[in-house]
Amino acid sequence: MPSTRLRPLARLTPVLAAVVLLPSAIAAAATPLATDVLLSQGKPVATSTVESSSYTGAKAVDGSTTTRWASAEGSDPQWLRIDLGQAATIHRVLLNWEAAYAKKYRIEVSDDGTSFTTAATVDTGDGKIDDLGGLDAHGRYVRFVGLTRGTGYGYSFWEMQVFGTTDSSGDTQAPTTPTGLAAATTTATSVALTWNAATDNVGVAGYDILRNGTAVATSTTPSYTDTGLTPDTAYTYAVRARDAAGNTSPASTSITAKTAAGSGTSFVLAAAGDIAEQCTASSSGCIHPKTAKLVENLAPAAVITMGDNQYDEPTLSDFKNYYDKTWGKFKSITHPVPGNHESYSGFTGYDQYFGAIAKPNGQRYYSWEMGNWHFIALDSNDFVTHDEFAEPPQITWLKQDLARNTKGCVAAYYHHPRWSSGDHGDNTDSTELWNILVANKADLVLNGHDHDYERFVPQNADGNADREGPVEIVGGSGGATLYNLSPAHPTTAKLLKTYGVLKLSMTDTSFQTQFIGVDGKVLDSSPTYTCH
Repeated sequence: MPSTRLRPLARLTPVLAAVVLLPSAIAAAATPLATDVLLSQGKPVATSTVESSSYTGAKAVDGSTTTRWASAEGSDPQWLRIDLGQAATIHRVLLNWEAAYAKKYRIEVSDDGTSFTTAATVDTGDGKIDDLGGLDAHGRYVRFVGLTRGTGYGYSFWEMQVFGTTDSSGDTQAPTTPTGLAAATTTATSVALTWNAATDNVGVAGYDILRNGTAVATSTTPSYTDTGLTPDTAYTYAVRARDAAGNTSPASTSITAKTAAGSGTSFVLAAAGDIAEQCTASSSGCIHPKTAKLVENLAPAAVITMGDNQYDEPTLSDFKNYYDKTWGKFKSITHPVPGNHESYSGFTGYDQYFGAIAKPNGQRYYSWEMGNWHFIALDSNDFVTHDEFAEPPQITWLKQDLARNTKGCVAAYYHHPRWSSGDHGDNTDSTELWNILVANKADLVLNGHDHDYERFVPQNADGNADREGPVEIVGGSGGATLYNLSPAHPTTAKLLKTYGVLKLSMTDTSFQTQFIGVDGKVLDSSPTYTCH
């Protein structure tokens, strides 16, 4: 909402609004009862809409006249509902309007948050401070309902305050102050908080989470994940406990948590290797049209292929007649690597079909980036026949590329897997690639070659389970005839002889994978891994 809408400070002087109330309403600004207390501050709020995440409903009950709720623009009716936490007798409601005020609105109350009755109706609001006193309403929920806007914007007020007395039977003891507040996990856009449970003479009803001194949420358990945050930013947190009578503990000792660096973006990738046999959709046994349909349904930001894109010794005409008719529709967002079948024809068909996409730097190995991820595309054919007495140029390049990387997460992909329970088995030719990636804290390694699906737990250079190592996934399931399986490795998390596509869900600090079968069903899901 544009800052030009803000009124001059002089208009915020607490004078009474010149309102006209319907006969059913109570006269404004009656003298409050001596026993009345502020019931609404920091309580949970629900709204019909918000203009943006900067103007949430919680900001209407945070005790600050510099933060506000704002509904979506140009639409009636709109509402904001406050949960007082328990039933109460309500004697007064005060609305401190921003420029986007209501000409007509109602104040309603409810015992269950669903069925409401009217406590006050304003027909001629003028956008000043509305102090509706002398009410005699009862309920747990209090709702503002805007009926007619006074401007072309939505509805917006700095504070909505509800005064009265609770129905609590003498419980005036507040819960103990929560202790042990800590940030368990942080990402670029979230902070996960935990704390020790508070105690109460009757029972703790919930906790208020305070971010930078303002209540932003409530939780019924001693944990909460604050989301929608800005990357690389420090936030101060505290929590306080409350009971069903509305008694609130002091705020806990505050902590500071900093979100991870990154763009705050997330995206989905699709990946597979060993894709296009020399067949078309006219044959029911042709698989690559079906896996291409899976990719289309995923609508990925990019596509990764792990070699053997086209069979059998692919020429340019083979690529055009088969691969191009299915997976070719994603060519503009594809980042391929070659497999051993592309090498049989000296890579001619592969180079001609993909062009600069396959060799962006003049080599069949390259890197690219998206979000906070650095992707490394490698040509493992180099290591099947390379001179073991001299460091191959690709290894030199790989070391330099990793040294230059500034992104927080790293994924690499190439055709020949270091570890595999498929027909080809473990590939020692890829040892040097694997060891370099392990040493440089790579997070994810994708391969093809074996026509199956296999996901490993994180492994070290020796192939032993190690949470500091990368997750390797063999995804040679894109359409070529499947191979038989060998006994699974001790580190194998899932091994399948079936077709499908790998879905990669990436954030600035984590990733999660799913294997989608040709029937659209999820056949395997990994845990969410945090980048090293």
